[in-house]
Amino acid sequence: MMEVMPYVIAYLVIINIVAFVTMGIDKWKAKKKRWRIRERTLFAEAILGGSIGALAGMYVFRHKTKHRKFVLGIPL
Repeated sequence: MMEVMPYVIAYLVIINIVAFVTMGIDKWKAKKKRWRIRERTLFAEAILGGSIGALAGMYVFRHKTKHRKFVLGIPL
């Protein structure tokens, strides 16, 4: 069990960084009126363990904070 724990921690750190960066990229694309990242991709990253990173990205980049399904769904 102990030999698995470093991999789980590394995975969670990486997925949260990815979710955070993805929120930032989507916000940048929204400002530039470019092709956007699908909402289901943003939710999938959160479901796969990146909810803390996605939530942090929402508030750091002020992105999707007015959308109820994101404000409630990402933390869940």
